[in-house]
Amino acid sequence: MSNIPRAMSKSLAHARIVLRRSSDRGHANHGWLDSYHTFSFAQYNDPKFQNFGALRVLNEDRVAPNNGFPTHPHRDAEIFSYILSGELTHRDSMVTKKGGSTANKNDFYRMHRGDVQFTTGGTGIAHSEQNEHANDEVHFLQIWVMPWRKSLPPTYHTMTFSEAAKRNGFVTIISPLQAGPKATHKEENAAIPMVEGTIPIHADFLMGASIIAKGRSASWKIGGNDAVQSKLGRKVYLHLPMRKVGAKIKLAGETELGEGDGVFVENVNAGDQLLVESVGDQEAEVVVLDSN
Repeated sequence: MSNIPRAMSKSLAHARIVLRRSSDRGHANHGWLDSYHTFSFAQYNDPKFQNFGALRVLNEDRVAPNNGFPTHPHRDAEIFSYILSGELTHRDSMVTKKGGSTANKNDFYRMHRGDVQFTTGGTGIAHSEQNEHANDEVHFLQIWVMPWRKSLPPTYHTMTFSEAAKRNGFVTIISPLQAGPKATHKEENAAIPMVEGTIPIHADFLMGASIIAKGRSASWKIGGNDAVQSKLGRKVYLHLPMRKVGAKIKLAGETELGEGDGVFVENVNAGDQLLVESVGDQEAEVVVLDSN
């Protein structure tokens, strides 16, 4: 749906909407890393916030110049980074490093705003994420999703999603692997997603993003266009990143979010529409995580 003039809208009568204020998130500032945790992570542990459907981690991170996460292992998780500003360099144990060339994203890639880097940990993978810029911090979301089965073959993808498309409505960024949980080795290698032009994930899960102009709105169709298996009782988390620009949004005509805030939306079904209105002083970049 294109951005349309802001108007009053009726909330979904059957939906349960619960705010998660930015100030209520877990927070750790290590100097080189300033990180906010929506769910239990590292030293932050809250039994009420362990996961939401398949969504397990939503960290909003800022990494100082010439710092980052050294090589570390992952397994049995779907992990992706959404770059909001700055640059983040990804290196991976699955490839041969080629001296810093950015010609091939599968060898070495310095991500910028609009880029999404996705990793299937599977049976085991190691990677590093570094801010190699001399002066500017990098601001990004790191998100983990629990896969539909363990011991998957490790892989990763990097894609760029245009600002222009996001300004015209919600853009689907991640969608389920079309072949499903019983994918063959050939189907895993083909990596065909349910939604063309998206990154395939091993979960009944969608991610979308939109940049909504002041006084405009955009609508997210839960479950996409028949992109998910679980149609009823989906769990949608909507997040307004803390970009420090004065953004503010209203969900379903009622619930207002400031920067860093999120909202849990339950008791919704595939096909339901979530209307998001930009009601702040500046455009609002909104991320939606749609899980079984």
